Parts: sequence; structure tokens; C-alpha cells
Amino acid sequence: MRRTAVIALFLVAMLLVPVQAGDVSVQQQQQEDPRQPNANNSTMYLYHDGFSDAWSHFADTDEDSTAEGELREEEDNGVIDVNLRFRMKPDLQMRLLMEEGGEFRGNFKIDVGGDWTNGDNNGPCNNDCENLNISVFKGGAEIWTQQFTGIQQGEQNVPFAFAVTEEMLEWDGRDDNPIIEVTMKVKGNRQQNTPITVTGDPAWFAIKLGTESRLEIPISPDSWSEEFQAGEDNMMDEEDTPGFTLVMASAALGMAMFVNQRRQETDE
Repeated sequence: MRRTAVIALFLVAMLLVPVQAGDVSVQQQQQEDPRQPNANNSTMYLYHDGFSDAWSHFADTDEDSTAEGELREEEDNGVIDVNLRFRMKPDLQMRLLMEEGGEFRGNFKIDVGGDWTNGDNNGPCNNDCENLNISVFKGGAEIWTQQFTGIQQGEQNVPFAFAVTEEMLEWDGRDDNPIIEVTMKVKGNRQQNTPITVTGDPAWFAIKLGTESRLEIPISPDSWSEEFQAGEDNMMDEEDTPGFTLVMASAALGMAMFVNQRRQETDE
């Protein structure tokens, strides 16, 4: 009898010890990296090394990005084929939950010249040009794309927005690493006909980097909970149910008292 009572009391003590869910140290390390999203920063910025590597992350500066603060390409006579994929680097290290009814909002600053409209008979484009297109990917899945037909010659802001849909709600870390794609085909026809005669216009395309080209992501505050990061957003184990531990402890305590009372009656 005495042994049973001791075991019951031991169970009470164990049940009343608080258990902390999730690996807090890992979450703190993630939040300390400014390139990862956190509760105070949900804006992604674009970067490029000026050669071949494009990337994005949530810090508003990057010393590895081109010092000019923009990526620029020029062509006197020919097509500039813009095909940029800004993949988040380093990869997304945590799960994200978007706000239901929320909205992604972006603004890219570009500088463009030449011709990019097919079939308008006002420039050199035949069928080898293309309007500006911006797409957003969740891992390998394209979740949004838009063609911009109102682009003008010169430097300008390109704002855009799109609503959160069901397939955009949950982002599962590096498996859903965000990618932003920018494409456009611009053509120039500048020619040196004689030593003193030049006809046509050159083409150029530039995109500003860092804070001038960004995507604001509607991340829900629930993303930062330990339960969501542990994958417990849809279902909770019984031991994590509020009040469950207290109920079990009460039951164990009652059992101990019952056993102890039976023991006293037996001794009498």
C-alpha cells in the first residue's frame, strides 16, 4: 500500500513540472538573423552581385550586393533578355502563416529604355520583345504573376498587390522558400550609319536593389508561437491541451489520498 501511495505522489510531482514546448534556442537564433523574418520585420528586399547571382532576404542591406545599388544592362542594337530569379538566401528557416484576408504588397523601381511592345509598328520589336512580368513562387509553385502593360520610358516605380488565397496560407520553411521572378525583353536599334550619322535608339534595363525594390509579406502573428513552429497548429496532443496536466495531477493526487485512507483503515 505504502509503495502505491509513493508512486502516486511521484506522478503528481512529475505532472506538475512545466514542460516547455519547442526549441527556444533555435527560434532565438533564427530571430537574431536579420535575413530571416521576425515579428518586427516582414519585408523582403532584392539583391544582386552585378554578375550572375540574384537573391533576396529580409535584411535591408547586404554587403555582397553590387555597390552601385542597381543591376543595369544596356544594348545599342539587339535584345536585352531580362530573366531574374531572386531566391531567398539563406533559405527560409521557419514555418510561416499568412494573415487570412491579408495582402502581399510590392514596389519595384526600374529604369527602362528602347522598345518592348510587339506589333505596335513604332519600334524595332517584331515578336521578340516582352512586357515586364513579375511572378512570386512558394517553393516550386507559382502563386501569383502579372504582366505590366503601362511601363513608360525612364525611371519609375512599379507597385503591385495581391490577396492571400488558401494555397498561400502556410509556408513550410525551406520547402516553400520564396522566389521572386522578374522578366522582360527590351530591344534597341541604334546604328552608326556613317561616321557622323546615328539612327535608332539604344535599349537598357535597370532594377534598383535593397530598399527600393521590396515585397511586404502579410505574416500572421501566430507564426511566432512555439506551437505553430513545432507543427501543432492543426491538432494538439492531449498532454498539450490547456488544463489537461492539471486534471491528471488532480486525479493522481486523489488516487494517492484514497490509497492512504485505505491504508489507515486497514491499520485500524
